[in-house]
Amino acid sequence: VYLLFQALRQISQRTISTASRRQFENRVSENQRLFQEDNGLPVHLKGGAKDSLLYRTTAGLTVCGTIYALYYLLVSSMPKKPN
Repeated sequence: VYLLFQALRQISQRTISTASRRQFENRVSENQRLFQEDNGLPVHLKGGAKDSLLYRTTAGLTVCGTIYALYYLLVSSMPKKPN
């Protein structure tokens, strides 16, 4: 128990250092150039194939969900059959 307490105390006394963090390259200017380019694409598709796939999946799920909701609205509006 004493060793655990000592280890926890040692960890809590360490100073937080940002030097050990991995430094990332700043790519803001590249992204600004990409998204401000006038190539006729809407901004939500300028990211490439991944954005296109995400957009088409979202649109497909939206259409399917709307059809599903309308179908069950129609089914629930019909009178129940007598047994």
